Amino acid sequence: MSALGKVVRAGVGRKRVQTLVMVLTTMASVTACVLAVGLLVAARGPYQRSFADQHGAHLNVLYDPAAASPAQLAAAAHAPGVTASAGPYAAVTVQPRAGEDSSIPPPGSPLPAMTLVGRAQDGPLDGLRITMGRWVAGPGEVVFPDGRSPLAVGESLRFPDLPGQPTLKVVGLASSVSWSADGWVAPEQLAGLTAPGTTPAAQYLYRFAHAGTDAELEADHAALAAAVPAGALTRATSYRPAQQEADRTASTFVPFVTAFGVLGLAMSVLIIGVVVSGAVTAATRRIGILKSLGFTPAQVARAYVGQALIPAGIGTALGVLGGNLLAVPVLGIARKALRGGLLGIPLWVDLAVPAAALAAVAGTALVPALRAGRLRTVEALAVGRTAPGGKQAAARRAPGRAPGRAGAAGLLAGVRNAIGRLPVPRSLSLGLASPLNRPGRSATTGAAVVLGTAGVTLCVGLTLSLGLLQDGLEAGRAGEVVVQAPIEGTTKPPERVDEAAVARAIAARPGTRAWYSSVPTPVAVAGNTGRSEVVAFSGDASWSGYQLVSGRWFRGAGEVVVGAAYLRANQAKVGDTVTLTDHGRTTPATITGEVLTTGDFVYVDRATLAPLGGTVAAEAISFRIDLEPGTDAKAYVDALDGAVRPLGLGAEPGERHINIVVLAMNTLAGTLTLLLSVVAGLGVLNTVLLDTRERVHDLGVLKALGMSPRQTVGMVLTSVCGSGLVAGLIGVPIGIAVHHEVMPAMARAAGVGVPDGDLGVFEPAVVGPLILGGLVLALLGAVLPATWAARTRTVTALRTE
Repeated sequence: MSALGKVVRAGVGRKRVQTLVMVLTTMASVTACVLAVGLLVAARGPYQRSFADQHGAHLNVLYDPAAASPAQLAAAAHAPGVTASAGPYAAVTVQPRAGEDSSIPPPGSPLPAMTLVGRAQDGPLDGLRITMGRWVAGPGEVVFPDGRSPLAVGESLRFPDLPGQPTLKVVGLASSVSWSADGWVAPEQLAGLTAPGTTPAAQYLYRFAHAGTDAELEADHAALAAAVPAGALTRATSYRPAQQEADRTASTFVPFVTAFGVLGLAMSVLIIGVVVSGAVTAATRRIGILKSLGFTPAQVARAYVGQALIPAGIGTALGVLGGNLLAVPVLGIARKALRGGLLGIPLWVDLAVPAAALAAVAGTALVPALRAGRLRTVEALAVGRTAPGGKQAAARRAPGRAPGRAGAAGLLAGVRNAIGRLPVPRSLSLGLASPLNRPGRSATTGAAVVLGTAGVTLCVGLTLSLGLLQDGLEAGRAGEVVVQAPIEGTTKPPERVDEAAVARAIAARPGTRAWYSSVPTPVAVAGNTGRSEVVAFSGDASWSGYQLVSGRWFRGAGEVVVGAAYLRANQAKVGDTVTLTDHGRTTPATITGEVLTTGDFVYVDRATLAPLGGTVAAEAISFRIDLEPGTDAKAYVDALDGAVRPLGLGAEPGERHINIVVLAMNTLAGTLTLLLSVVAGLGVLNTVLLDTRERVHDLGVLKALGMSPRQTVGMVLTSVCGSGLVAGLIGVPIGIAVHHEVMPAMARAAGVGVPDGDLGVFEPAVVGPLILGGLVLALLGAVLPATWAARTRTVTALRTE
């Protein structure tokens, strides 16, 4: 081994604690960067990757077998523009009800009409990926699309209108990038699901050369219709709704992942810079020894760059491994929320991030190593043996020192004197003055703590805001008790629900605090270019949790509130007038507010629809009830259920639904914040460790003069208190500012606005602990060096320089 190699190996082995800190710091930094970049890649175009992997279909077409022969249907695969096809698969449209083992919705309640297709799991197009449970093994089983299943795995649905009243058990959930069906069954099951006198439809799946826009898909649809007899093509659905929903969900991840990625990158660069430059600077005396032995400045620089790269290389390798291991659960949650995307970190990320990290380490180590290598041998030996407190004086005595440094040294001396006069114990004043020994190093470490505090603030703000947004989006499901209809077991479902009787039963029940009912109506909006659904309310919905982005809730007849989707589609604004129409009758209404909802809804008071004279479907109506504090919810539900059951309804406890997208975002934010906090804590640990090592002789003197271990710990911990408090005061406003930029960007990507109340989550009770969080983060990083300093024996410290 060459002399240079021996120097590198000896330097790495001699400073074991410092080497370990560098390994851990680099590992945490690289882990955070790998995970952040991987998440950012996963959030960009997940649908396109899944569409390619699962051989998605552009159009899902149902044909009437009675209107075209099998040969004619097969010939449609050669229509202009078709590049691939699959089918035929038998398909039926049925109207099921929830089975007796259903939890949500209640047993016997009607489920939405659904198209079930008999096919195998794999095929030339639209390969299905099981996400929960298993694929159907035979008749009596069904698999639903993941994210659009009306029932949970293990529950069942019934078909009371079909001969034999068949029952299907949900055995699994599958991912379909084409949304090709509402459920899949074994092909031999279709005969039992076909109503007498009818024939299952024939489903074909197609891919086209050009299908990137709605206009191109319309042309493809027309080409298929022209290739078969008139009337044979009964229905065609495209992949575009699935793509738009996936892209909209994915785009909401980009702003906050980018924000955390930028914070993590900046913090990693700062901390790695502090660790590496501190290690080289601390070895100034050793550099002088090497120069006295004949090493050239270039050899010295290479030696110390090598000493930095070895532990950094180990930490980088461990960081890549940790990032990939951590990505398995984290990206798994993200994939479920995005309904597609990556399951692991791409190879180029595993190569690019370590290369950038090692380049940062090499560049950071090279600057102080070259500077130290250019020092004269005597000067390097003198500076290296001088305690930090006297380093400025030694530097001033060295030839070639810039005269302007004397003013800065005088300013620092004045600050030290001011701190020394504070009415605190001497050990604490010494700790407060410690950062002035290395102001550059302390400032850089403080900046890293600032970024760590900003990351924690951003995470807390996102968690609180996303929770409030979820509450607003789930407001339609609010209520401690829910009454909906009809349930199986009544003598005969009524053609129309007697709302007045239900309202009287609810109002008369002790413990009722407030209630409201809502029901979708067939009413349309005149001139509506979208597909708005008009929902009518009765009762008091003020407690329900519906959030307004702007304006106010309707107060009676002639007023409506709408979602952002309606405003966008119709280029409308709050204050405009809409015209509601039904069966030739119309009535005007004023838009009084924009409500937080991802759907294209128009919410009205039932009195607004009175001039239209319309009716609503009995089975669609539902009542939401809020209870008085202290009311026994179970006893209330049991009593109310007995009162409304004769009316064709059923009462049940309300349940809160977990939004997988919000859950994924909170998980990702928490994971990245934890990593950033670890990086910041390691940066503080390294800085305090270097300062403590450099001042070990001073510690020996102080111990010899009577400083106790407890006072030593207090002195070391106090050295980071100032920077920790300043970091909190600076980092929290930065985190709040980033939060106020990220949340609206995420909302815009999701197609909604953010209510002011969901942004204003930083109340004093939240901000206060966050500001102290910078101090806590700094103190946690200083605990180990403080313990080491307290345990160092006086004799050992006095003999160490």
